[in-house]
Amino acid sequence: MKTSELSLRRLGRDGLISLGLYALPLLALLIWVKTTGERPWEQPARDYIHQSAPSFLAFLKPAFENLKQWGFLAIAVGLGIIEFAAGLYDNKWTATERKIDIVCFVAPKLLLPPVVGYFSLQLLPALLPNLANAFGWVPFWIGFFLIAVADDLTQYWYHRLHHQLPFLWRFHRTHHSAPYMGMAMAGRQNFIYTIFFSQIYLTSTLIYLGLGYPALFVTAIKSLITLAAHSSIAWDKPFYRYPVLHPVAWVLERLISTPATHHAHHADSNDDGVGHYKGNFGNMFFLWDVIFGTGLITRQYPAGYGIKFYKEEEWYAQFLWPLFKSKKEGSELAADGPEVGEVLPQQVPQLSTANVA
Repeated sequence: MKTSELSLRRLGRDGLISLGLYALPLLALLIWVKTTGERPWEQPARDYIHQSAPSFLAFLKPAFENLKQWGFLAIAVGLGIIEFAAGLYDNKWTATERKIDIVCFVAPKLLLPPVVGYFSLQLLPALLPNLANAFGWVPFWIGFFLIAVADDLTQYWYHRLHHQLPFLWRFHRTHHSAPYMGMAMAGRQNFIYTIFFSQIYLTSTLIYLGLGYPALFVTAIKSLITLAAHSSIAWDKPFYRYPVLHPVAWVLERLISTPATHHAHHADSNDDGVGHYKGNFGNMFFLWDVIFGTGLITRQYPAGYGIKFYKEEEWYAQFLWPLFKSKKEGSELAADGPEVGEVLPQQVPQLSTANVA
């Protein structure tokens, strides 16, 4: 059987498994209804989801709201300062890389909110009339479980397909072109990749349906995990160094993305047994990679990051391909570039017959 046929069969199999995973929160909801006998949708209490949440979460809500609004920006900038002060970028943040990172960090914060706002305030009421807050009766923990699975599993598939389908790769390539890890490149994405990010619209839809309270907590926890996984500060190393922490490490690295597992995804090679850019797709949960067999855990860090055939393309090509193309010969982002790049063979000098004895 051809490799392409095997890949399609595997995608189909994993897709069916995903449907089962998506159904788990709904199954939990059904079990809750059967065991408690509660039917809150018949006489929905106002802010039921808040009432069903533990009291300590109500205490944390203001902190999580601040995190969502400006806190993550402050954390990213703070971590970035620490990374630069520690010299963790190894002088790789060149003028070209700075332009790309800064544009990718700033521009979506100005351009994306109007798009999401239009979807939430205009399209959703038109597409799903009379369903605003229709599921506000769902208990907090089941709502949290529902959004955590729906949000992160959808993002896993969005991410995975951009690596496994050649046509989609160039939309995600910008995130992998950085020859370093850290806060500087954490938001480095092609804007087309970001604007069509299915997870954004899924989360907006769930909030519209009345699951905003658990969505806030999922978003906050997920953002902290993904920031920590992209950081060049190897906070997970103590878990591997001290035997007493090994059981914690075993669970942690299989449950969520850690620097070691996510750095492996950004490696520039798969040949050293550490890098794994053809896997480790999980964003918040590494558990998806464990389930689908796309994960590699080595507890080591790759020797290099980025793309071997990186051409240091112009910032506008990396941010807005295919609207703007690169002028770099042989680049994936060039007008006549390949879908998946290759290292151009070096020219072999021809021997002159005059020099042959």
